[in-house]
Amino acid sequence: MKLPLSFLTACFSLICLVAHPDAALSADSVDLLLPSAWVDSSTWAQAGDVQGSTQEMKWKAVTPGEKLLYNGEATRGITKNITSKESFGDVEIAVEFMIPKGSNSGIYLMSRYELQIIDSYGRADNELTVHDCGAIYEQWDASKPKGEQGFGGTRPSTNATSAPGTWQSFRILFRAPRIDASGKKVENARFIRVEHNGVTIHEDSEVPAPTRGGAEGPEVATAPLIVQGDHGPIAFRKLQVTPKKFD
Repeated sequence: MKLPLSFLTACFSLICLVAHPDAALSADSVDLLLPSAWVDSSTWAQAGDVQGSTQEMKWKAVTPGEKLLYNGEATRGITKNITSKESFGDVEIAVEFMIPKGSNSGIYLMSRYELQIIDSYGRADNELTVHDCGAIYEQWDASKPKGEQGFGGTRPSTNATSAPGTWQSFRILFRAPRIDASGKKVENARFIRVEHNGVTIHEDSEVPAPTRGGAEGPEVATAPLIVQGDHGPIAFRKLQVTPKKFD
C-alpha cells in the first residue's frame, strides 16, 4: 500500500521530535550557554566536560571544549555572578547543571527571585528548609533583630537532589509580577511549576517580594537573569530561556 506523503511527513516529524527533544523548543528561545549572552562572563569559561568531586568543593577534572559553561577551576568556584544581556518576564527555563560536594549557587529570575542550587543530597524531606536545593529563597529585612531577619521563602515539597558530581535538571515555569501603567505592582511573581530531576517540587508558589541577595529597587515587568557564581563551583550544559505569556 502506498502511504500518502502527508502521513509520511508527519511520521518523520514525530520521529525527529522524539530523537531530538530540543527541536520542540520555540524559535525565540535564548541559549545562555554562550558567553556572549552575558554582560561579563570573563570569570567563567567553556569546557567540553567537567567532573565534580564527590568529596570536595572543587572540579576533579575539566576537559577542553565548548559544550558547557562553568566557573571556578582556578579559584575553587569563588568567581562572580553573571547577568544576562537580555531581559525576561514570563518564561520557561530548561536547566541542566552540576555541582561538586558542598557547592552552592542559584538562579535569580528577573535578578530578584532566587531558586536555590546547593548540595542537599541525602537530606530527609522533613528536614528541608529554604536553604536547600530547589527552594525559593527567603526574603531579608536587616532592620529586624538578629535571628529574625530572614523570613518567608518556600521549601521544595520533596528532596529530588541527586549526588554531587552528577548532572541534574530544573524545568521552571515562571510568571513575572504584573505592573500597571503607573509602575505599581498589582500581582506578585509566581513560580507556576518547578520540576527538579523530573519531580515537581513547586506548584503555584507566590513570591511576595524579592528574595535575599536579589536586585534592589522596585519590582519590574522584565529584567535580566542572574546566575550566582561567588559561592561555589557550578557547571551548566543547558540553560535555555523561552519567553512565554501566561494568564
